[in-house]
Amino acid sequence: MNIIFHAAKSFNGIQVSFLSGNDTVSELFSYENLIDMKINVSNLIEHPEYYAVDMNGPVIVRSDFCKPEMHEECRQ
Repeated sequence: MNIIFHAAKSFNGIQVSFLSGNDTVSELFSYENLIDMKINVSNLIEHPEYYAVDMNGPVIVRSDFCKPEMHEECRQ
């Protein structure tokens, strides 16, 4: 999985950027697809680092769980 470092609104959906090896990749995900993936769009835009792209789909998944540096609740 590739951690997303930028997400921005687009006319047709959300444009996300992530690193794949040494290359920066940008991919558009439609609002409909994001809803099907159960992704909170506003949270994705505000905190793109909480999400990753799984290129087997490609799908976006929440990736911050159990990463203490990113998810405060895991520190308890």
